[in-house]
Amino acid sequence: MIDWNQIMKYANHGSPKPLTRVEKTEEQWRKKLTEEQFRVCRLKGTEAPHSGEFCAIFDQGLYQCVCCQTTLFDASIKIKSNSGWPSFSEPISDTVVKYEKDESFGMVRVEVMCSVCDAHLGHVFPDGPPPSELRFCINSVALAKKS
Repeated sequence: MIDWNQIMKYANHGSPKPLTRVEKTEEQWRKKLTEEQFRVCRLKGTEAPHSGEFCAIFDQGLYQCVCCQTTLFDASIKIKSNSGWPSFSEPISDTVVKYEKDESFGMVRVEVMCSVCDAHLGHVFPDGPPPSELRFCINSVALAKKS
């Protein structure tokens, strides 16, 4: 299980390499994604809180990157955070997400991205429930649900 210290190490020194890579041009991503998906995933945007379709859904299944269909999170580790975005306690494996220090908007956070295609997913915070004590706060629009 990943912990905050490991995440900070990855954010500062690089994350594990993914098993595969998906790379497309900006034009190819624009053709594949909706305008909102492109804004969030490719331009590092954020959807409005409580606006995403996966905020209140806790059905079993897997959550994939909307850009490349890499499986990222299992619904069994989804947590009710009341943050306005779907939240998870950990990724499905260490190689599917990568972490980067984000110093935008006058604060220091850790950005979470798909390691396969570099899609912006959201941020991770050290204020989640045990045992990981992590909260992966993810934009709904960056996810696709696979039942």
